[in-house]
Amino acid sequence: MEEPALRAAAINSEFVEKVLAINRVTKVNKGGKKMSFSALVVVGDGRGKVGYSLGKASEVANAIKKALTRAKRSMVMIPMKGTTITHEVIGQCGAAVVMLKPASQGTGVIASGPVRAICDGAGIRDILTKCHRSNNPVNVVKATMEGLSRLKPARVYVPIEAAAS
Repeated sequence: MEEPALRAAAINSEFVEKVLAINRVTKVNKGGKKMSFSALVVVGDGRGKVGYSLGKASEVANAIKKALTRAKRSMVMIPMKGTTITHEVIGQCGAAVVMLKPASQGTGVIASGPVRAICDGAGIRDILTKCHRSNNPVNVVKATMEGLSRLKPARVYVPIEAAAS
């Protein structure tokens, strides 16, 4: 009989999970300081679906767990053309501007840490990216996801002779 922990690990193994940032936040009250943590997490299946979330809790492990469950719920499908994206797109969030360009096969993922995590999670193997103005990981992730969500599916060219027959 299989152990419950092993079964849970097998279920979660289908996703690529990456913790991008953990921030410690302190709230000053009359009675003293109260510490809490926030965790930025990216989750993908490696086949075109990717999601992200920011989890907040009083302990790091709980913040990561919250972020993982929310990220799995917020996954979106990214239209791809082979191992790259379908066309050039720019995403923006706050001051962060991320440019995403399709690349020829064999180029690899040329990207910063947060953008690379999203591309790896989505299964994008060839892409050129550039982050402008801000390197805040939360805004860079949001800008990247905004850009990827604006991608249109690739058109399939069917010759007229083939369509008629």
